[in-house]
Amino acid sequence: MIDLRLTATDMSALCKDLLSEDLERCAVLLASRSASGRESLLVREVILPEASDYAKRSRIDVELKPEFVARITKRAKDSALSLVFVHSHPNASPHFSRTDDEGEQRLSAFLNMRGLLAPHASIVVSPRGIHARILGGNEPIRVVSAGELLTIEFDPNLGEATADPKFDRQVRALGADGQQVLQTLRVGIVGLGGTGSIAVQQLAHLGVQDFVLIDPDYVDLTNLNRVVGTGAQDVGHPKVNIAERHILSIAPVAKVNPVFGDVTYANIANELSSVDIIVCCTDSHGSRSVVQQVAYQYLIPCIDIGSTITTQDGQITGIFGRVQLLGPDQACLWCSGLLNSEQVRRDLMSPFERKADPYIQGAHEPAPAVISLNGTVVSLAITMLLGIVTPVPVSPRYLIYNATASTLRPVHAIPSENCFICSRQGVLARGNKQVLFARQD
Repeated sequence: MIDLRLTATDMSALCKDLLSEDLERCAVLLASRSASGRESLLVREVILPEASDYAKRSRIDVELKPEFVARITKRAKDSALSLVFVHSHPNASPHFSRTDDEGEQRLSAFLNMRGLLAPHASIVVSPRGIHARILGGNEPIRVVSAGELLTIEFDPNLGEATADPKFDRQVRALGADGQQVLQTLRVGIVGLGGTGSIAVQQLAHLGVQDFVLIDPDYVDLTNLNRVVGTGAQDVGHPKVNIAERHILSIAPVAKVNPVFGDVTYANIANELSSVDIIVCCTDSHGSRSVVQQVAYQYLIPCIDIGSTITTQDGQITGIFGRVQLLGPDQACLWCSGLLNSEQVRRDLMSPFERKADPYIQGAHEPAPAVISLNGTVVSLAITMLLGIVTPVPVSPRYLIYNATASTLRPVHAIPSENCFICSRQGVLARGNKQVLFARQD
């Protein structure tokens, strides 16, 4: 099934305009595409017709002028974008009528004649919800909006919610619908070390059943004090395989895609383009830079986790954690001042380039790590995830934890209007039209 993704801001503006009066109204969306794994349409622009663009409008019927459709079609073709035609049923249920079927057949034939053979879509919006499908056919598509919340606007596979009895205590908090959403999510986890392994464990216990796991490392002896699910017998084995085993021990029916590789390579990072939400547990500027680009480019919320223990002369001077939502409608790490361009450059070098660079000397010094701090920060992150996808009333989307001061405070970052990552002038919703700023070898 194809996904259609759009920002929560666009979804809100679309519904507000289309349902503002009793007469039917239209909108046209221009969308880029993603074809890695789950095929997706990514809304880049919402076009609201003027009154003069309508051929007719009534409480039960609406039609756009041919010249308006031709003009928008040319824009889509010139930019290699898909078209999504939206109309409202302000006085009826969100189901396609026979008139809709006939109109879409003509519209689909027109687009084919103009050479726009890419998948296009159609949406009907009403006060009772929305329905969506491939233009001119009966194949439904899933619609997801992403911002401070990840909302499944329409999914034909979501029926009446029923929960496994083992989740009874959880359903009492999240509701049956919230539990059903968790069980249909595809979650990407990048980094399966100290924080990532705990995230995997908590998500599996929550009922998530579809995982994409990415990590390039093997378990070593120093990992055993903090990587959940490992034992001495696992030294020398890939972390993604250990995480997969741990998930299946909790949720035997789960689907797990273990990707043994470095997310700073574009072909590895592209594995994330088909997930619903990302949990980023990496510890380098380069990997965070690539993962956040995927989040904005493919309209996927990403919870970035960081923990730090600072020391001086063998004494702890600070214990800090950070949990931050990245993705549509959120400030990126560049806008938050948390990425270092020189460190990103170094992290994205090949081993040969790094060895030849005269400014890089010595080996990377491992950072202090303690499982209790990792567990605290991950629990904050997974609780934030619950606030994003279920009715749990958790609103902050950027948290700073200071263990020595026993404080947890929300922070707000302001996105730049012209940011090359998180703005509409940047990579936002560009999908496969934009090359990832990652290693291409």
